[in-house]
Amino acid sequence: MTEPLTLFQKVWNNHVVAQEAGSPAVLYVDLHLVHEVTSPQAFTGLRQRGLKVRRSDKTVATADHSIPTHDRSLPIADEQAARQIEQLEINCRDFGIPLYGLGSPHQGIVHVIGPELGFTQPGFTIVCGDSHTSTHGAFGALAFGIGTSEVEHVLATQCLLQRRPQTFEVRVEGRLGPGVSAKDIILALISRIGIGGGTGHVFEYTGSAIRALGMEARMTICNMSIEGGARAGLIAPDDTTFAYLHGRAHAPQGAAWEAALARWRALPTDAGAAYDKSITLDAAALEPMITYGTNPGMGLPITQPIPDPDALSDATQKAALDKALRYMDLRPGRSLLGHPVDVVFIGSCTNSRISDLRLAADVLRGRKVADNLRVMVVPGSQDVKRQAEAEGLAEVFKAAGAEWREAGCSMCIAMNGDQLAPGQYAVSTSNRNFEGRQGKGGRTFLASPLTAAATALTGRVTDVRTVLET
Repeated sequence: MTEPLTLFQKVWNNHVVAQEAGSPAVLYVDLHLVHEVTSPQAFTGLRQRGLKVRRSDKTVATADHSIPTHDRSLPIADEQAARQIEQLEINCRDFGIPLYGLGSPHQGIVHVIGPELGFTQPGFTIVCGDSHTSTHGAFGALAFGIGTSEVEHVLATQCLLQRRPQTFEVRVEGRLGPGVSAKDIILALISRIGIGGGTGHVFEYTGSAIRALGMEARMTICNMSIEGGARAGLIAPDDTTFAYLHGRAHAPQGAAWEAALARWRALPTDAGAAYDKSITLDAAALEPMITYGTNPGMGLPITQPIPDPDALSDATQKAALDKALRYMDLRPGRSLLGHPVDVVFIGSCTNSRISDLRLAADVLRGRKVADNLRVMVVPGSQDVKRQAEAEGLAEVFKAAGAEWREAGCSMCIAMNGDQLAPGQYAVSTSNRNFEGRQGKGGRTFLASPLTAAATALTGRVTDVRTVLET
């Protein structure tokens, strides 16, 4: 009788090319996603060594980080961004890599277009020179970010050296309450375990609350696995996964689809398989979450007061919290509810898909955003943008007074003028609230699209449940 295996163990074992005792494994890569920021040096390295891309058919590129989200008929004002996008086009042409770049009808954030075009598939190993590659784990793929030198290595060999991580089950049981979404699940987890709680592990999200989520909500949760310290996040594929993938451009077709389904159905964790760590969250007990500090672990239910550094016994944690609150100019014991904000950003690889935009539009429909508040809605891809326009969501945003932008990473990384001014506050649906992440001196509260949209109506941090009740 074979030993029961977890989803992670099955995917890992299927991709080990070589393994010497005490050394990292040589892991085969099924899909390599490339963008304009972390790839130029890698392609330069290939040219200097006279190497080709080993499997250009398993490599896909897009422009997302540096691409502006204003009217695309206008020139790119940021010279460095323009050079990066131009160099990506040159590199993809020279090395035969398909590119969804400037002008492509499928251009978008790399972790949005991979799934929506069907490149992301269950059981795959997927890498990209971007921290939030863990997004693709929502499909039961082992997906993680890599560094620039590793990008070059994968381009040249289609393999990567990796040490085997441990497993960490995150079980979420029960039903989410009104105004609570996938973003609140992952923020609640990280606030509980901290930004280092998953270090050395791969999360597998299980439980009835996870199974009840659609694919895009699952992507939101896996996207922020890295913020909890994990190497990756996984959700076992099921009928929801298969329905999402069926008929997508690069998903298997015909007989190949049936064969793929047979493989995919064997991937979920076996009964009796053991995880190295485990934690359980009660979905019904969760509230809308918001961060107050300068890392994603500094989060709390939106109705709770800001914690007091003096209540912490650990000197390091106390100093970190004190520093964060000074940067954010917040006072312990006070509520974030009613705190004024200057910008609301709805977008990023965490929350820029069509379901995210529908949630935000439902709150904004027939209403107006607060005066003197900038509200930016940035779709994750051109496909998302067209769908949102076809459904009338774009008109909802514009009628409310929000900016409807082109696809890209935008304010998540403060590119091309999409950024906060020093001292400004933002409620953002992105994944990181580090000092200066959304602009030098900018202060970010991370939250869900629902909370962001509710805040847009008042210009102050708002519990969306109070809006849904009206």
